[in-house]
Amino acid sequence: MTDLFAAALPGELPHGDTAPLADLLRPTSLGEVVGQDHLTSPEGAIGRMVSAGKLASMILWGPPGTGKTTIARLLADAVGLRFESISAVFSGVADLKRVFAAAREAAKLGQRTLLFVDEIHRFNRAQQDGFLPYVEDGTITLIGATTENPSFELNAALLSRAQVLVLHRLDAAALDELLHRAERVEERSLPLTADARTALIASADGDGRFLLNQAETLFSITIAEPFDPAALSALLHRRMPVYDKDREGHYNLISALHKSLRGSDPQAALYYLARMLVAGEEPLYVLRRLVRFASEDIGLADPQALIQCLAAKDAYDFLGSPEGELAIVQACLYLATAPKSNAAYAAQKAAWRSAKDTGSLMPPMTIVNAPTKLMKTLGYGKGYAYDPDTPDGFSGANYWPDGLGAQDYYTPSPRGFEAKIAERMAHWDRLRGERNSP
Repeated sequence: MTDLFAAALPGELPHGDTAPLADLLRPTSLGEVVGQDHLTSPEGAIGRMVSAGKLASMILWGPPGTGKTTIARLLADAVGLRFESISAVFSGVADLKRVFAAAREAAKLGQRTLLFVDEIHRFNRAQQDGFLPYVEDGTITLIGATTENPSFELNAALLSRAQVLVLHRLDAAALDELLHRAERVEERSLPLTADARTALIASADGDGRFLLNQAETLFSITIAEPFDPAALSALLHRRMPVYDKDREGHYNLISALHKSLRGSDPQAALYYLARMLVAGEEPLYVLRRLVRFASEDIGLADPQALIQCLAAKDAYDFLGSPEGELAIVQACLYLATAPKSNAAYAAQKAAWRSAKDTGSLMPPMTIVNAPTKLMKTLGYGKGYAYDPDTPDGFSGANYWPDGLGAQDYYTPSPRGFEAKIAERMAHWDRLRGERNSP
């Protein structure tokens, strides 16, 4: 698959009238690339390599349609390397062996090879390791392209031998420049109103290739009046957001949702919730995360938060999509606007650590069960104070093992319902101190 996100000017390429628009706009130099100046400018990492006439192996990481393949082809020309290209989707071990053998033969003739591997994350770990000796001895300069986070998808050994360069999704200015170049090639303007042109750029979601394909469709039709946004929407489909449910985009959005909730920003939380559900996320996954948030970040500051989330889960189970999604929205907004406390979460971690550290300490004899006569004879349960029968319904008894002593795991926050809990605990601490004093 070819990334096409920049263009040569009209008349510079010897293509016929039947060539696809994206082919007519294929760039011929790094200077014609749009949207990646942080890499391709003279001060950028790629610009500096080209100026020095020497390329390092690199991984180009970025969304679809941002120019990964294009840059690789231009780099080979810029420094005079032989260009080889394979796709990890369609290639296997035999293809790699063929490429490496050809590169070795070319090296004997003094010609180094730039090997471009599209979708490099699709290769398994063993196949990725196969690149290492050829990269190390200089047989190939490897340029891999991936839409997935290299930290998760590529071997550490391969990453240590290649720079990771991040390509940005194309912004509105870069996409608008592509449309201007397309219009120069076609020698006419797109049949769009100004608002429709803005809508067309927004619909591409940063994907230059998608935008050019849409523009080609518009150039192919004849209409009396330019399209307004409504007419454009009826003719063309909007690009679906990039979202893989088991990959980085998924984790980025759920992290953004969680942190927006924690930061008490209901507007941002609702935005990220919408991003996930519109992109096709499983609503029950989102609900599971909201339930977890209710306990982790709100807890007893507002005990209704957990109830709201479980009610939203029941409502969604009952109604399904799209009607049941409103219940998810309600739960999301409730969590974002509730008082926040991680006191229960912190208490759990502290108690779990203590339980692991203290092993099998015996509880005080007063509070252990005595189901047999022998156990009663041994003193099990002797002296237990039944709290409802004591003054204030509180005995102040000791419930801690002798080898541990009283611990403070849970410290209520001064927010929401926990403020009342803190008052109760302080009251009980005073009573406990009074009743246990000499």
